[in-house]
Amino acid sequence: MEDGEEARRLSRASDTTQIKGRLVSLDVFRGATIAAMLLVNNPGSWDAVYPPLLHAEWHGWTFTDVIFPFFLWIVGVAMTLSFASRVARGGDHSRILLHVIRRATVIFALGLFLAGFPYFNLVTIRIPGVLQRIAVCYLIASIIYLRSRVRGQILWTGGLLGVYWLLMKWVPAPGYGAGSLEKIGNFAQYVDNIVLSGHMWSQSKVWDPEGIVSTLPAIATTLFGVLTGHILRLRVSPAEKTTWMFVQGSALMFLGQVMNLWLPINKSLWTSSYSVFMAGLAATVFAFCYWIVDIRGYKRWMQPFVHYGMNAIAVFVMAGLLAKSMGLIELAAADGARISLSAWIFQNIYAPLAAPCSASLMYAITFVLLFWGISFWMYRRKIFLKV
Repeated sequence: MEDGEEARRLSRASDTTQIKGRLVSLDVFRGATIAAMLLVNNPGSWDAVYPPLLHAEWHGWTFTDVIFPFFLWIVGVAMTLSFASRVARGGDHSRILLHVIRRATVIFALGLFLAGFPYFNLVTIRIPGVLQRIAVCYLIASIIYLRSRVRGQILWTGGLLGVYWLLMKWVPAPGYGAGSLEKIGNFAQYVDNIVLSGHMWSQSKVWDPEGIVSTLPAIATTLFGVLTGHILRLRVSPAEKTTWMFVQGSALMFLGQVMNLWLPINKSLWTSSYSVFMAGLAATVFAFCYWIVDIRGYKRWMQPFVHYGMNAIAVFVMAGLLAKSMGLIELAAADGARISLSAWIFQNIYAPLAAPCSASLMYAITFVLLFWGISFWMYRRKIFLKV
């Protein structure tokens, strides 16, 4: 009797969530991902950072390497729920696609604005980037979603991963041959160096972690989110949805590790194994989040992440502008040298408080808390900046 009542209660909770049109757990997951992105992007000193808060040197992965694929995966989930809702209300596919094109254009433009700020030197401006990749993946995954059914979306996902694998392993880069996965000499680097020469990541100059060819498996990462969105729309109990997401996540993580034997997990190359493994990890973490927040109803302690999640891209852009501005303002250090405002704050406020890595982390946490305060203020005043 008690088990039956509990099942009915959980079913009602799920129905209420669907009626309201939002999954609170998705906002929580998105907000936590953005908060993590701010944390790893804004240490007090890049010379003092705990290893998990840095990207893997090349092959392999760290906590930092899960953040970007998680966000692309979230884009895919949200796309499925949003588009399905609009179609159910009578929305036309062509009108939805026009909205997608406009939104992708704005996101791409915001990425270019961040890359160029404050000098906007078009000769050297970086064309690829985080927001630019999000825009491209969102656009192409949206077209695939609107023009195909679930079976077609699965085939597209596998096809993108397979084509990228073949390109990286079998198409030779002149002077290096085929199959190289080193920083210099792999096929993706070769294409980036030809097409994007002078407009790539300043720290590498001859390749870009958000380059052209490696966007193919990044689109697949977004499509994995689309496929999880289909699970969330199934007319089954919340417990079954959670189970299916755990099964999907576990299977993909296992497959990613198997693929890793032949094609190493690598964020900078966004290898097919990386795409598969991270999609599985995202599904598993979100399944836990979905169960805790939307099914069990433990929402209050997750509210800070909701505040972040409701203005995710706006917070990301504002944080990027603040970090760049602080890097441009110069003050006199104790030895008379000129240092940036961010370096001055770290040296004079945080460095005396703890060991270098801990002080650097404290600075990053302060940055995260500052933007939580801003997102909380926007949330309370119902300011939601959508693109």
